[in-house]
Amino acid sequence: MSGEATPARTDAGAQARARVLILSFSPLVSDARVLKQVRLLVADHDVTTCGYGPAPEGVVDHVEIPADRPAWRWSRAALLTRRYRRAYWGNPAVAFARGALAGRRFDVVLADDVDTVGLALWLEPRCGVHADLHEYAPRQKEDLLRWRLFVAPFVRWVCRRFVARARSWTTVGEGIAAEYERRFGFRPRVVTNATPYAELAPVPTGRPVRLVHSGAALADRHLETLVDAVGTSRGAVTLDLYLTPNDPAHLADLRERAVAHPGRVTVHEPVPYDQLVATLHRYDVGVMVLAPVTFNYRWALPNKVFDYVQARLGLIVGPSPEMARVVRDAGVGAITDDFSVEALVRVLDALDPAAVDGWKRASAAHARELSSESQVVVWADAITRLLAE
Repeated sequence: MSGEATPARTDAGAQARARVLILSFSPLVSDARVLKQVRLLVADHDVTTCGYGPAPEGVVDHVEIPADRPAWRWSRAALLTRRYRRAYWGNPAVAFARGALAGRRFDVVLADDVDTVGLALWLEPRCGVHADLHEYAPRQKEDLLRWRLFVAPFVRWVCRRFVARARSWTTVGEGIAAEYERRFGFRPRVVTNATPYAELAPVPTGRPVRLVHSGAALADRHLETLVDAVGTSRGAVTLDLYLTPNDPAHLADLRERAVAHPGRVTVHEPVPYDQLVATLHRYDVGVMVLAPVTFNYRWALPNKVFDYVQARLGLIVGPSPEMARVVRDAGVGAITDDFSVEALVRVLDALDPAAVDGWKRASAAHARELSSESQVVVWADAITRLLAE
């Protein structure tokens, strides 16, 4: 354990504050979704956190899981022989947190992702467990054969054995919520990965139209589609990429492709998240064309969509159902016919600064309703309902 508990309050009002544990096997201070939960709940509750790295600001106590106790490590022998109970409780992160939290009493546990829910239930919080599911876990890495054969059955067991026994649930999109209901019998409410509201005004669009994409450099996201489309387009467009080096080989390939289009495509180092919206605000259109190579990619509604709205940009997205719905309903951009280079080129060739200005005005008009402030009230309501019951 690291971090000391804040000294106990002695005022009468503090006695009524509920004891809430936020449990996440992630580096908490860099996990945007978990930080939203912390910032929401510390105002009215005594919040303890458990996860990797230092304590988030505002909590009364923190249990730090050592970096050498990885949550991704499951016993291969236990998975192969389908001894799933042994696999779960033998996980290094689960085992450490179980020991560190033993004997503590909480009113509610907010468990992030499926792998924390069993531990949350074991703690027997007085008013129950809320499970926040960041994606559809049973198909998380379905593009890998060994994962489908050996890990997916275990994750399905975790969902049946633990997650279905939570008192309430949230997840990131309607398509994923529907699949949890279809397969496991519970229907999560939706809290999107929206970005905090930013007080910005749209910047007039000039020529060339400046496109931007920010995110992870991962081969299965096929970011070469964006590079090749801009390089092929006859329109007056440029593309700037702000990429984290998740896959160094893929990032190197993207840099090499960008060199073939000097003055049109530029690959930048990533910027800190608290500077991202301000950086994006210098551009005109955010681009996200994500081929549906997995179930979670098909139903993705990533934070970058909301980053672009808060930056008051227009958007170009592929026909991914969740992203297309946001763009269509808010009138903030264009949707490609499919996920190909050719489909994106058709949109880029038709780009008009006046139309982009209209998209930007729509982003400004819908920025509050598409902000995280409009979403986190679902968590607040879920915790309030549990405490009331």
